[in-house]
Amino acid sequence: MLIHPWDAAHDEGEWRDWLSRHDFGQLAVNGLPGDPPWVQPMHFRYEDGPGPHGRVLAHLARPNPVWHALEAQPTVLLSVVDDYVFAPGTWTAPEGAPPSHGTPTSYYAAVQLRCTARVVDAPAEKAELLNRQVAHFQPDGATALAVPGEAPFGRLLSGIRVLDLEVTAVRAKFKYAGNKPRDVQDRIADRLAERAGPGDLAARAHQVRRRTAN
Repeated sequence: MLIHPWDAAHDEGEWRDWLSRHDFGQLAVNGLPGDPPWVQPMHFRYEDGPGPHGRVLAHLARPNPVWHALEAQPTVLLSVVDDYVFAPGTWTAPEGAPPSHGTPTSYYAAVQLRCTARVVDAPAEKAELLNRQVAHFQPDGATALAVPGEAPFGRLLSGIRVLDLEVTAVRAKFKYAGNKPRDVQDRIADRLAERAGPGDLAARAHQVRRRTAN
């Protein structure tokens, strides 16, 4: 992922704050020699510690072919992308230039977490990590806890495996016209507000926030 200086996260807090509200991504695993890379869409929980970049918790079904790929190569990449929009070229033309001379482009936020994967099969630890992940998505506690050997989920634990991903490096990008003159940025923000389609207001909020922070 190419990251120009104007698209880079302002600090670690920016990408951590964004990631705290985005918990679905794609896990890429190199896999076995000669096989294509394996890409697994999944929900996950990101949390601080134990390393400097935090950790990711997820779980997948035991028959998932990704386990064989992880055994061959435990270094993985979790890619999370959201708040994306397409901006027509007429929005981005320099002031005084014909609108048709503007460059169509896309705006988006992306965080890539390089991780070392640990597969958890021990029933007690698996249940504890699974319950922590569920608590992230259901903080009201409306679902019973998973307890090995106890109903309703104890017997189902054998059908899943838990992924404990230690984050070893992070690349974060917030591509929101940071290289454009202020008048062009204002025009893009106005057009996003007017269109108000899927992702437009979130993208506009990023653009305005990052412009203010500069």
